[in-house]
Amino acid sequence: MISGDRTLAGGKRGAFYNTLEEFHKYWEQVDIICPKISRGSTSGGFEVEPLFGNVFIHPSPWPLWLQPWWILKKGLEILKANSYKSEAGNCVMTVHEYPPFYNGIGARLLWNKINIPYVLEIHHIPGYPKAADFKEWIYKIAMRCFIKYDAAKAKAVRVVNQKQVPGFLIRAGVPENKIIYIPSLYIDLDIFKPTDVKKQYDLIFIGRLAKNKGVNLLLEALAILSKTHNLKPKTLIVGDGPMLKKLKLQTINYQLQTNVTFHGWAKDSQEVARLLNESRILVVPSYNEGGPRVALEAMACGVPVLATPVGIVPDVIKNAGEIIDWNPADISKKVLELLGNTAKYQEYRANGLKIASHFEKRAAIKNYAEKLLSTLFTRTLKK
Repeated sequence: MISGDRTLAGGKRGAFYNTLEEFHKYWEQVDIICPKISRGSTSGGFEVEPLFGNVFIHPSPWPLWLQPWWILKKGLEILKANSYKSEAGNCVMTVHEYPPFYNGIGARLLWNKINIPYVLEIHHIPGYPKAADFKEWIYKIAMRCFIKYDAAKAKAVRVVNQKQVPGFLIRAGVPENKIIYIPSLYIDLDIFKPTDVKKQYDLIFIGRLAKNKGVNLLLEALAILSKTHNLKPKTLIVGDGPMLKKLKLQTINYQLQTNVTFHGWAKDSQEVARLLNESRILVVPSYNEGGPRVALEAMACGVPVLATPVGIVPDVIKNAGEIIDWNPADISKKVLELLGNTAKYQEYRANGLKIASHFEKRAAIKNYAEKLLSTLFTRTLKK
C-alpha cells in the first residue's frame, strides 16, 4: 500500500488503523510505504512496530519531494525480501493518489521496473466540487491535467463515491471502463449506535480544522442565529489543525465563546460515538471531501446530518438530513428549521439508522479486499 497517511507511523489510531484492523486478516502480509514523519531522522527511516502481526510500516527518511524514489527503493526491497512475483498473482499494490502526485509517480517508477499491477485510488479531488482557497484551485486544475497520464499504467482507478469523482475523472480523460467503485466507508455498528446519554449539544462538528472543512462557515451561521434570532445553539467542535487559533479568534469576535466548545481530537471511536450521541445535529460544511465518514457515523447513532454536497453525501444523505450550501445564511436557516421541527427530526433520525445499517464494517472491508483481487487477478478470497 502506497499511502500519504502518516498517522500509523506517528502512532495514532484513526480511520486507517481501524480499516487495517479488519483488512489485514485477508493477506499474508501488508506493507505500507508512507512519507517522512516529524520525529528525528535516521539514515534508514524510523523503526515502527508492526501492527496486528503482519502490517509493516515504512516511513521515508527523506524529504517529501524525494518520495517517488523512496517508494521505488523501498518497494523493490520489500518485493525482493519476500520473493513476491507479480506474474504469479501473489502481490497487489494500492496507491492513494492526490496532488502533487508523488505516490502515483512512485508507483509508475516501480511498475517500470517490475510491472507490478496496481490500483490507483482517488478518494477525493482537492478543490472539487468547491475550492477553499487558491492552492486547492490549483490542485484541481493539476488533477484535471495530470490524471489521464497518472492512470495510464494502473490496472484500475478506484473511486469511493458513485457520482462526484467518476464524472470528474471521465471528463479529465480517464477511460470509463477503468473506473471501479469500491466504497471506503464502513461503520462499526457495535460502537456507533444510539445510546441513552443526555443530549449536551445542539450541534457538533468533527474533523480536521483546516480550510477545506468549512468550520468558519458554521461559526458565521451561528453568528447569524445569534444576531437575527437571539438563538445560541450549544455547539461542540471536535478536532485540531492549522485553523484552530483563527477559529477561536473568530468565535471571540462573534461573541460565541459561551456556547462554542473546542474539544480537541477525540481519543478513539468510542469517544466519537459518545460525543455524537450527546449531540442533536451533525454539521458538515466542507468544501470538498473523500467521505465524510463522520456523516455515516452520525446516522448510525441516530443523529441527523446537515452537509454540503461533497464526497458520498449526495449518495447517502437521502432522507437522513439535508444538503446545505456553502453559505452561512443557508446553514443557519436549516439549523433553525431542524431544531424546531420535532417530526422532521425524528424522521431523519429513523432514516439515518436504516441507511447506516448497510455500511457494516466487516462486510465492507471484505468487499474491498475481494474486489482488489478480482480486479487485478480475477481471483477471490479464500477466507
